[in-house]
Amino acid sequence: MTHYDLAIIGSGSGNTIITPEWDDKRIAIIEGGTFGGTCLNVGCIPTKMFVYPAELARAADEAGRLGVDLQHTGTRWTDLRDRIFTRIDSISDAGRVYRADELQHVDLYEEDLRFTGDHSLRTNAGTEITADQVVVAAGSRAVIPDIPGLDLPQVHTSDTVMRLEEQPRRMLIIGGGYIAAEFAHIFSALGTDVTLAVRSGHMLRSLDDTISERFTEKALAQWKVLTRHQVDRVDANADGSVTANVTGPDGTALSVEADVVLVATGRTPNSDRVGAAAVGFDETEDGRIAVDPFQRVLRDGKPVPGVWALGDISSPFQLKHVANHEARVVSHNLLHPEALHTSDHRYVPAAVFTRPQIATVGLTEEQALERAERTGSRVAVAVQQYGSTAYGWAMEDTTGIVKVLAEEDSGIILGAHIMGHEASNLIQPIIQAMHFGLDAFTMARGQYWIHPALTEVVENALLSLKAPST
Repeated sequence: MTHYDLAIIGSGSGNTIITPEWDDKRIAIIEGGTFGGTCLNVGCIPTKMFVYPAELARAADEAGRLGVDLQHTGTRWTDLRDRIFTRIDSISDAGRVYRADELQHVDLYEEDLRFTGDHSLRTNAGTEITADQVVVAAGSRAVIPDIPGLDLPQVHTSDTVMRLEEQPRRMLIIGGGYIAAEFAHIFSALGTDVTLAVRSGHMLRSLDDTISERFTEKALAQWKVLTRHQVDRVDANADGSVTANVTGPDGTALSVEADVVLVATGRTPNSDRVGAAAVGFDETEDGRIAVDPFQRVLRDGKPVPGVWALGDISSPFQLKHVANHEARVVSHNLLHPEALHTSDHRYVPAAVFTRPQIATVGLTEEQALERAERTGSRVAVAVQQYGSTAYGWAMEDTTGIVKVLAEEDSGIILGAHIMGHEASNLIQPIIQAMHFGLDAFTMARGQYWIHPALTEVVENALLSLKAPST
């Protein structure tokens, strides 16, 4: 049995905890998957490297209405794929070599493991290790529904669909959330005929209702979206394609032919794979390891000394920037137990890199109204069209919107939801204002907004939240 000062389960955001302050300590990293974690290998980074060329292809398709004749004549799938993963794989490999071979005080275990005690671990091969401090950053994995046929080789998740040998002519996507929306955009823009089977009546239903409803309208115009439809089974065909049997809301059955099926029905934390429940760690209703605001793992509601968790395995957000924030908190707390920091989850933003792009932070309108009922306050709501600004005119934009929610009297910003070109960038000033306590009235009037930049749509939304008369 080998003992370490620190054991880190997972090589994603947990990998960043190994700072120079640990140079004289013994460290174990345990990674049963690809080194670097989800974001680097199968998540945020490669998907956005696909999104950008997809945007270029779609822009060519849409430029004609502005008087510019462009044409997307085809996609060189293998060139596109290999450009992305040549870079991704080299970064992953370099990170692995650095930890495994170049740092003498770090040992890399390339296999899965389970807790056998609070500070003891056993790998799948039977190797037993112990550590004074254990950080659980083992992430999450794709959910595979219990539907017959989803074990066929034509069926993929986001972990594998980006490495296809050839671009599919037809794709069926099961799901209507973030992952489904992004891959529908990517493959459709690159030339694949995309069909989505969505169990609910709207796509992105976890978002603000205005955004979810408007995005669904836009999605229906781009792809074949079967709302309130359930995939019952998937069968293989003799020619290598598949047929999905789908049932609609009235019980009507239909068949969808596809070359590839993408299962995009969410992700689940890997708490079970590390044996968290077996050693008595608290878990949330959705299976995450429960932690306190300092990221300490809990048992019976109390922190387990020397055991920490971060990222998807303990966080409800499943966002890389949240995992990175939590890793910084854990990194500090490991080194400064006398002055612990807490994670700040007050204003967590998110973006969906689909078309149109979506970004969100804070409360939805429904949540804001529920809060107002509890607190006795009133909610001001402003919805501004991209097309109401000069840059929106230049784009001939007819779908982009900015929605801002604030307390009517104080101007405290409660939430913001943007759908349209560069939404993920446009929302950042609002995130900053919320974090530093800048009210909507001061934000709108207390600074210059560049004319005729697209940021004017944010300015005008804020100005629509009338300041109380003085």
